[in-house]
Amino acid sequence: MSSVEIEQLRIYGYILGTGILIVVLYSYIIYLYRSEKKGERDYEKYGSLALDDELDSKILEEHPKNDKSKKE
Repeated sequence: MSSVEIEQLRIYGYILGTGILIVVLYSYIIYLYRSEKKGERDYEKYGSLALDDELDSKILEEHPKNDKSKKE
């Protein structure tokens, strides 16, 4: 392989990798948007977590394992 062919492969790999990362990023953004619209999560309360970070602060959400142990 000549250096020109190797350079072209690097360019194609870079473009392909960038395209894959863009698709993954946008699908994650769409997932977050849909889960908030459905009411499964409320991401705005996570935004105030940095401002209200005390030991006696209210817990944002319970861990599922803790919920099962309390019901039994």
